[in-house]
Amino acid sequence: MKKIILLFIVFVTSCKTEIKNNTNLPGRLGDKDLELKDDPRVDPRITNALKEFELDGYAPAPPVGINSNSSEIMDFLNEAEPQYQGIFADWFKDEISPENVETYKTDITGVDGNIISLTISKPLEMESEIPAILHIHGGGMAILTAEDPNYVVWRNNLASKGLFVVGVEFRNVGGKLGSYPFPAGLNDCLSALDWLYNNKKDLGVSKIVISGESGGGNLSLATALKAKDNGSIEQIDGVFAQCPYISNKYGKSKNELPSLIENDGYFLNVEMMDVMASMYDGAESKNPYAWPLYANQTLLTGLPPHVITVNELDPLRDEGIEYYRMLLKAEVDVRAITLNGTVHAAEGIFKKFMPELYESVTNQIKEFAYSL
Repeated sequence: MKKIILLFIVFVTSCKTEIKNNTNLPGRLGDKDLELKDDPRVDPRITNALKEFELDGYAPAPPVGINSNSSEIMDFLNEAEPQYQGIFADWFKDEISPENVETYKTDITGVDGNIISLTISKPLEMESEIPAILHIHGGGMAILTAEDPNYVVWRNNLASKGLFVVGVEFRNVGGKLGSYPFPAGLNDCLSALDWLYNNKKDLGVSKIVISGESGGGNLSLATALKAKDNGSIEQIDGVFAQCPYISNKYGKSKNELPSLIENDGYFLNVEMMDVMASMYDGAESKNPYAWPLYANQTLLTGLPPHVITVNELDPLRDEGIEYYRMLLKAEVDVRAITLNGTVHAAEGIFKKFMPELYESVTNQIKEFAYSL
């Protein structure tokens, strides 16, 4: 009996030690009540920028969940879109378009018979063929548009560096461009890729890189997967995906990706990611064309070179890293970059506050495109 009691004491003591040690884990893994502004890893310029909008603490859960009525979720997405757009408009209101960039629009007909608006940003002077970036904006495939100021500035900045940039106005789940669930947005991106590839010579384009952040990162990776499946992977020379939203593990499976707990509420709330995912292709979907993290090795093998960037304080960080590892296993030429001290998509939206980060990542995209 004494031996059993002793073993029990040892077991309890070890459990207490384990719990105590958890306080040394990063973010909310160590302290479930930790807020972004109090995390010692965060770049203070980010929290200073977010403080004005009361987003420097814990981003609250949405008023709807995956079991809510679909009309209630759509109402929420339609209300959320202009709120995000208002923040970005404030941060980018003083931006001036580069003088060496020309922009224009063209419409194409998609595979579903719908009209897709493309915005082209290109160097004013093109003496030879240059790489193209097929840019796919973020917003969780649910909200935001290619014409939001942060995306206009991003494309123009890339064009000023000697790239031919095509912004795709794809169909969203919600917001102004809704309501179109999967695979509408993906089909629009594939249609834009097909147009760009078929017009390379006339446009003066040498190579094609697909790039986007968050939901745009999802669609960049998914477009490559679908092109591989369709037998048209030769259209793509490279993929540069930033903070991709690709796991659909935002509900009961979030324990599989520690950053979904560690960084939950740091600018992004994981429950909101779950709600948007449920409207895109269902909360239980494991379709790799909707959620590339479910791609098997056969589908990944033979893909063109990739770059995956993630943000240290992003709930989505670990799914990007996991996809990088999957590509490595499939012997794809791939590189991963972690942007320390930053929240989700910081490199694209905090230009006013972190200009060196903005320039660094846009230069990395240029260097990648020219290296192919």
